[in-house]
Amino acid sequence: MLDAADTARAGAAETGDALLEVNNVEVIYNHVILVLKGVSLTVRKGGITALLGGNGAGKTTTLKAISNLLHSERGEVTKGSILYKGERVQDLDPAALVKRGVIQVMEGRHCFPHLTVEENLLTGAYTRSDGKGAVAADLDLVYNYFPRLKERRKSMAGYTSGGEQQMTAVGRALMSRPETILLDEPSMGLAPQLVEQIFEIVKSINENEGVSFLLAEQNTNVALRYAHQGYILENGRVVMEGRAEDLRENADVKEFYLGMSDEGRKSFRDVRSYRRRKRWLA
Repeated sequence: MLDAADTARAGAAETGDALLEVNNVEVIYNHVILVLKGVSLTVRKGGITALLGGNGAGKTTTLKAISNLLHSERGEVTKGSILYKGERVQDLDPAALVKRGVIQVMEGRHCFPHLTVEENLLTGAYTRSDGKGAVAADLDLVYNYFPRLKERRKSMAGYTSGGEQQMTAVGRALMSRPETILLDEPSMGLAPQLVEQIFEIVKSINENEGVSFLLAEQNTNVALRYAHQGYILENGRVVMEGRAEDLRENADVKEFYLGMSDEGRKSFRDVRSYRRRKRWLA
């Protein structure tokens, strides 16, 4: 249950100014493979937006299209537009987008294994020019959100756990003083209790620091409990969108993504032919 303060924050996040707008975007790899087919979504200022769907749905491609990382994989945006604060950004290089405050935390963490945890965090401040004092203050802020990282700050990142590496990746992004974080599969490979811990920290950063999040996630159940808005992708298309609270209560979402129905929890065997029965794929 949300308390009055949580409800007020959620309402503001759902109705706030559009910060990031993806409009009818098409992405093609190797000039022939159509991956995204007219994807549109909005991330509102101060909100947490969940991009949901199974493996191969197009979530990571959507994030890379926004952060301009497709060219390294021979992909390109061939139709549509991507706007940040009302300005077209899809033609910028990734570094220019970082300077505008948009940071992507890649799937799989991608820490520098032979650097210490603290050195990894400090790489996030590489583009800053506000002095060592400000960087040190933000390092303390990261350690406040991630006390475990302070304990492991002198350890080589490659020898830390998956959960600690995910914390390092998020903390590194926070060190750049972002306005928006694109967070790709934060729950991947983590134990359930660590997933909850990561999402609680994301919620705290959103509320306390005003950072907006677009998170791509297969764990629909957890993501919809923390997000304000949600979009569901299948086969490169947005098939459903709305307030996270409404999506949690939607009968199709319950059955096909949460394993629930009006009759209770279903097994995969019971819904193995679901593709023929989804209304949006009819």
